[in-house]
Amino acid sequence: MLKLLIAPLRWLGRLLMAFVILFEEWGWVPLQRFMAWLARWPPLKWLEDRIRALPPKPALVVLALPFLLAIPVKLLAVWLMASGRALLGLLLILSVKFGGTALLARLFHLTQPALMALPWFARLYGRWTAWKQGVLDWLHGTLLWRQARALKRQLKQLFKRWRQQWRAMMHGGASS
Repeated sequence: MLKLLIAPLRWLGRLLMAFVILFEEWGWVPLQRFMAWLARWPPLKWLEDRIRALPPKPALVVLALPFLLAIPVKLLAVWLMASGRALLGLLLILSVKFGGTALLARLFHLTQPALMALPWFARLYGRWTAWKQGVLDWLHGTLLWRQARALKRQLKQLFKRWRQQWRAMMHGGASS
């Protein structure tokens, strides 16, 4: 009887984790790319070179910075919401989420080689990536995922046709 109750909860938990992982995955790469673009600015490039050269333990401290810096800002957002400025508080939380994710993605990219020298980190990272891949494999096997992928392909084709029609119309109108 207990298994019958736990199975749907386990499925729901897996689905929620899959959405969290997908959000991080979809945001992680583009945000990290954006931060790499910003790092072409010489002062940031200089800072990144210093971060990349850190030994493992200081690299771990640097990696924790986005989380630590976000705490006071999130508290400010909660205060804003409690003061009747809910939209401003929500915008602040969303800004911190995106900015923090971008910063964390870049810092992880820079510090991962040093962090992998810590045996406990390498072990946990290996477990995390294996678990995450299992959740993603499960998600990719669901009917919902397959339908969403099919819809995405259809929308891309539709957008491509619209863009071709738009270009043809613009070029046709320009030559008249």
